[in-house]
Amino acid sequence: MKNKVQLITYVDRFGGSTLSQLQALLDGPLAGVFGGVHLLPFFYKIDGADAGFDPIDHTRVDDRLGGWDDIKRLTGTADVMADVIVNHMSSESPQFIDYSQKGSASEYDGLFLTMEAVFPDGATEKDLLAVYRPRPGMPFTVTTLANGERRLLWTTFTPQQIDIDVHTPAGKAYLESILQKLSQNGVTMVRLDAVGYAIKKAGANCFMMPETFEFIKAFAQRGRELGLEVLVEIHSYYKRQMEIAKQVDWVYDFALPPLVLHALEFGRSAPLRAWLDQRPVNAVTVLDTHDGIGIIDIGADAADRVNNPGLVPPAELDELVERMHRNSKGESRQATGAAASNLDLYQVNCTFFDAMGRNESAYLVARAIQFFVPGVPQVYYVGLLAGENDMDLLAKTKVGRDINRHFYSREEVLQGIQKPVVARLLDLIRLRNDHPAFHGVFSHAATAEHALTLSWTAGEDAIRLEVDLRAKTGVIHFSSPLGEQQFALH
Repeated sequence: MKNKVQLITYVDRFGGSTLSQLQALLDGPLAGVFGGVHLLPFFYKIDGADAGFDPIDHTRVDDRLGGWDDIKRLTGTADVMADVIVNHMSSESPQFIDYSQKGSASEYDGLFLTMEAVFPDGATEKDLLAVYRPRPGMPFTVTTLANGERRLLWTTFTPQQIDIDVHTPAGKAYLESILQKLSQNGVTMVRLDAVGYAIKKAGANCFMMPETFEFIKAFAQRGRELGLEVLVEIHSYYKRQMEIAKQVDWVYDFALPPLVLHALEFGRSAPLRAWLDQRPVNAVTVLDTHDGIGIIDIGADAADRVNNPGLVPPAELDELVERMHRNSKGESRQATGAAASNLDLYQVNCTFFDAMGRNESAYLVARAIQFFVPGVPQVYYVGLLAGENDMDLLAKTKVGRDINRHFYSREEVLQGIQKPVVARLLDLIRLRNDHPAFHGVFSHAATAEHALTLSWTAGEDAIRLEVDLRAKTGVIHFSSPLGEQQFALH
């Protein structure tokens, strides 16, 4: 993966509705800004039960966006990352329809996970309550198949997302077909979506078990054989992320967004700096994604809060959530938890800009911290434009995460990149992409509780970020052929 900033975006929500229109933006007004792009699900179809994360056909580009030729064309100018949804597929998929009609006679028998497959001898109340699920209720859906059979199908997320049995020949063949198609069309990185739930085992919690790590390791190895680097997406206790990082190419640093918010809200660098001393370096850094702002990632381990504390004290974590709600004038509260049929209580749904109270200086400081922390930075398309909460879309869909999934027309994008805060962010991205010191050695320091200094040096090249967390201001000092230069974050 290139050591340059990448864009995270839906194809149809950033300046148009097709892959060719997206490429026109990246090659035109945004030329030279991004070294890569993570295309959120572009498979058929993109507007199912979960915004493309419930593919009907994971090997087909949704015709409304374009085709594989468009994907291959984009890979000629940027690294392209695509999602592999390993845990489930749509109940409208041809495979499930065939299975529903034919049952055990279907060639896809064994592809879809039933309760019986995991609990062949039945399950006790203790067994069922042990299963971890990110939403209330049991992870099963009572389904009457087209052939009249009634089955208890495993559905971790929604009844429309049927879990896959990844250990069966049918499950292995399905995942292999996806990797092959992506590799053949120039994709060089894949993000494993919901992989933490992919393995089920009787008597266990069915989330990030040793068997899950084994699956991730094998999957990553197969990806490498096909020329694909693997990024693992897991929201969990921070020490689990550190374990995962040892076994894969890349992990998300999901602890960074709430820690940056914490540092700027509380005016203290200590928790962030403590994380910098131990975090994995093979990380993709983000402040925002298509999901919410993670809370679980810096909190205590829910299984043992006493012996496994979080990166910030519980009272401060609770207060941080309240400050995000206040900064957004209560809008995030309307999109989080039970308020919005999106019961992922471990995340706050809000644009990062609104979570910071639309403070432009603080926002640029936050981005600078992200870009200086070791790893490959990714910027979400809404965050790129310092986007505000889309309350109309939230009201329309009643899906909490849609508050941060606005549909931008080309005109909105062109207007957005003219905003002073966005223009400054684009300059900051170019500095991060081009300065040679970012290929060198990283260090951090603090001259006071409210101060933070992040530095990179490579021979005679140097770049240093100095932040006053209380004032929410910062300045970058960097070497250049003309001598030391400064970049003020305002």
